[in-house]
Amino acid sequence: MNKNLEHKPESCWKIYSDDDHKIKMDSLADKYLDFLTRCKTERETIDYVRKELDGAGFVEGLNTAACYRAFRDKTIFIARKGKRPLSEGFRLVGAHADTPRLDLKQHPFYEEVGFGMAKTHYYGGIRKYQWLARPLSLHGVVVTREGNNINIVIGEDESDPVLTIGDLLPHLAYKQVEKKVSDAFEAEKLNIIMGHSLSEEAEDEAGEKVDPGVKRKVLEILNEKYGIVEEDLFSAEMHIVPAGAARYVGLDRSLLGGYGQDDRACVFLALEAFLAEPEPEYSQIVLFYDKEEIGSEGSTGAKSLFFEYCLEDLIEAWEPGAKLSRIMMAGKALSTDVHAAVDPDYQDVHEKLNSAFFGYGPCFCKFTGHRGKVGANDAHPEYVGWLRGILADAGVPWQMAELGKVDLGGGGTVAKFLALYGMDVIDFGPPVLSMHSPFELTSKVDVYATLEAFRVFLRN
Repeated sequence: MNKNLEHKPESCWKIYSDDDHKIKMDSLADKYLDFLTRCKTERETIDYVRKELDGAGFVEGLNTAACYRAFRDKTIFIARKGKRPLSEGFRLVGAHADTPRLDLKQHPFYEEVGFGMAKTHYYGGIRKYQWLARPLSLHGVVVTREGNNINIVIGEDESDPVLTIGDLLPHLAYKQVEKKVSDAFEAEKLNIIMGHSLSEEAEDEAGEKVDPGVKRKVLEILNEKYGIVEEDLFSAEMHIVPAGAARYVGLDRSLLGGYGQDDRACVFLALEAFLAEPEPEYSQIVLFYDKEEIGSEGSTGAKSLFFEYCLEDLIEAWEPGAKLSRIMMAGKALSTDVHAAVDPDYQDVHEKLNSAFFGYGPCFCKFTGHRGKVGANDAHPEYVGWLRGILADAGVPWQMAELGKVDLGGGGTVAKFLALYGMDVIDFGPPVLSMHSPFELTSKVDVYATLEAFRVFLRN
């Protein structure tokens, strides 16, 4: 009788218990935390990716064997030629670089009861109360009417001030605490405290005296530091994100805490795996998207034709005359996105037999969507079997899960947009705790196991 008749998952801490793995794991974790600290917007993330690629000898423009194309500084297509022709297929790893946050409205600044304030509009699925009474920073880009791009970061350097959103004191919150969470915290009250002191008396362009004000003081500071005026904010993308560095969590430093791990964990790990596998059998493609958190819309989201346009140009350079549809249908892809881990305090929202646990490696999610698999890509069993085989041969651990109990919610990824082309695709990534919060958690050993899994996929 087969000794492996029953499936029994094994902790990654046991699998990677030797000193060599521990050293590699710690080194990877250090680099990952630095990445999370430096990359808090999609533009910052794509800029990091470009610099890593340039350092590895990749060329911008899709006409060499190791190349990439960035678009709008928010999405990027990366390719490396394999030993086999492109017409025999490719290995694709896709991830998204955007993450939930607060965006400043285009006309944000106002003054109220002695405070200089800024209006926001939240992006993606946030829980509003998690953004109150905590240090926040401002990241963004302003484009002047002359066409100059000005990058702005305030609140990250130790000498910088931080921003925040005020919260209601418990002494006056009796009515608030009786409301549903969805009613107690209003989007229009997620307003940023920008300042409090008055500007000095000044004159406008016509030489008229201007009354000092708190809003004006905020604008003066931004003008002095960056040379911008209020009208410039109409052509700007200004993001409010948690301030401060990503950190080790736990007395044993076994957890990694920081903002934006959904899905920059997979961006970082896909790039690391890609650069570590330079001699592939099949051509490799890495694709980092924008706008996944709001439905993959727009010219930089997975619904756009950016991927298709890039592949057309790649065919022209690598294998002229090859048929796009044949190449697409021969492709194999991982839609790499994080998965919901079982929370020790909220185990009741999970069906634990089909849930992801910290410390047991990256997680396959055969289908996403909600309730009756609505809006899901559902991976074919032949593909799942092939993936099981290559990971087993390499000794890489993994787990299989769904996103919570059937009737309690759900979610989506970019997998269904890649599946439109006929390629095999499945969702795959590390479990995350406190997903979509300002301080998400991953397991150090899961991050390491995910890197190993991505490398196996890209070289097979």
